[in-house]
Parts: sequence; C-alpha cells; structure tokens
Amino acid sequence: MTANAFETEITETAETLIGPWRKPRQMLQAQTYDAHASIHDDATAQKLGFKGGTIEGPTHFSQFAPLGARLWGQAWFESGCLSAHYRSVCYEGEEVQAILSKPLPGTSQCQVQMVKRDGTEVLRGTASIGDAAVATALETRLGELKPLADPVILRDVKVAQTSKRQTVRMAFDQNMGDLYPFSLRQKLAVITESSPYYSGADNASSNPWRKPIIPMEMLSVLFQYRSKEDPLPARGPAVGLFADQEIRLMKGPLFVDEEYEVEREVVALSGSRRTESAWVKTRVFDKAGTVVATMLLNMATLKDSYAPYENEYRQLYGAGR
Repeated sequence: MTANAFETEITETAETLIGPWRKPRQMLQAQTYDAHASIHDDATAQKLGFKGGTIEGPTHFSQFAPLGARLWGQAWFESGCLSAHYRSVCYEGEEVQAILSKPLPGTSQCQVQMVKRDGTEVLRGTASIGDAAVATALETRLGELKPLADPVILRDVKVAQTSKRQTVRMAFDQNMGDLYPFSLRQKLAVITESSPYYSGADNASSNPWRKPIIPMEMLSVLFQYRSKEDPLPARGPAVGLFADQEIRLMKGPLFVDEEYEVEREVVALSGSRRTESAWVKTRVFDKAGTVVATMLLNMATLKDSYAPYENEYRQLYGAGR
C-alpha cells in the first residue's frame, strides 16, 4: 500500500500553504574545492564577512517538497520545478519557514518564499509542475541580466561552453566526494522533511515507483558530483556561492543507485559589485538518452576571495574598478 509522501504539518489558508519552522543542518563544514575550504567552512566564511559557515541553498528545497506534494500530488515528484533566487544566507540553528502561494485557477505555477523568524527573506521564486505557460523565476532573471563587464576571474569562460558527458550515480552509503563529503543515508538522518518515498528497498512498496527516490535537494549533489573533473577555466583559488538555482524534473523522479549522464553548458555570464557569475545549465539523461531533469545554477564567485583580483583588473583594464 502506498504511504503518504510526508507527515509534515502544513497550515493551509485560501491563498497559501505554510510549512512548519525548521532548523536545517549544515553538512558542508569539510567541503573543499580547488584544494581549499569553501564558504561553508566557518573560518573561510568569517574572512569574507559572514558570521560563519553558511547552509547550502538547495538544503532549503526540502521544506517545499511537502507543499508541492500537497498541492499537486504525484505530479510534483514527476514534473516538479523549484526556481529560486537566494536572498540571504542561513546559519545552522536559525529557524526558517517555507511559504507557497497557491496558483491561480487553471495555472500550474505559484510563488514561493522562505523567511526567518525576524522576517528576513532567505529565498524567493516559483514552483510549478509540467510545462508551465509562464516563465519561471530564473527564466525571468536570465532575460533581465546585463552581460558581465570587465571579467577577471571568469575572463576565460565563454557562453555556450559545454562539458563532456559524465556518468553519475547516488547510492545510500556513497560518500559524494570533496564537494559533498557525506552520504545520502547521512543526509536522510537529518533532512528537514523525511519521507517513506526516500527509504530503502525494504520499504520500496511504500511509494508509487516501488523503489527509493532521491530528494530534490540531493539532486543538486548528484548533478554536481563529478563537476570538478571537467571544470570551467575560472581563475582561482576563489570562493563561490549559489546565488540562484532551479531544479526541474521532466521525467522524474530520479532513483537511488540508478545511473544517469550529465552535461553542463554555460548559458550566461553576469556580475555585481561583489561577484562574477557563471550561469550553468545541467542536463540529465537516463540510459535511453532521454532528458529527465535539468538544473540551472548561478555560481557567484566573490571578487574579494581572489587575492590578485585588483592587480589583474588593472593589468587587463588599465585602472582600478
């Protein structure tokens, strides 16, 4: 007999679905890339002006899963999409709440946001299923971007650069490497919203697909798993963070211990006063070569974390920024 996807307590009004307050766990203290610590390490984060190691953005996606499942049922797991602009960082111990504004009748897209107890907005964006008739939050943002001017860190990165196809898989006890130094089983022990749909083979009959599925937040881990084997030609060492992220299921869900192929394409370059950003679209293929999911990720690199930034800027452009 199929079990309920979630037992999460949801507050429902005429206009919204609201999840409970949760304290997501920070599991990336030991993360390294380019042989150095990341923004999830307390010391590195504090040098860059943060209070401590930050919680990775897609961790918050789990809190929206019960809301999507309540609104759309099984379709959420098969063709759900979360498209989010990260507005502020979250630290372990802080409470956050997921809020979904119900879609208008006849539509399949709605607004989402996450807030802290003091009202600080952690993220905002859209949730949808299927082929929504309107642009997602990040599709809209991409259309409004100004091209990156005077790049330093990303000066060798070009739009349309595409990676080689890579095979990826996520088993329950597989350590996901330097970028994600933990296993799916370890994540499921602390995930904010547990589900029998994520369970092992002994509970496989508890979900409609008869085998355990990968939570949406862990799809980000799966898709990035081997990315450093074919990296972008960005200058470093430098510290980056996720500024925008969209995960879209097209023929989902994706399953534990099943093999997929991924390829990544740079679809845009943008910047701000503090960052240079590469927007990368990951396409995910099943064994038959069908695209089953995509991810759009804005990895924003902090200019101040790249030690020679000012000197190289002057060499390239003849004056200080």
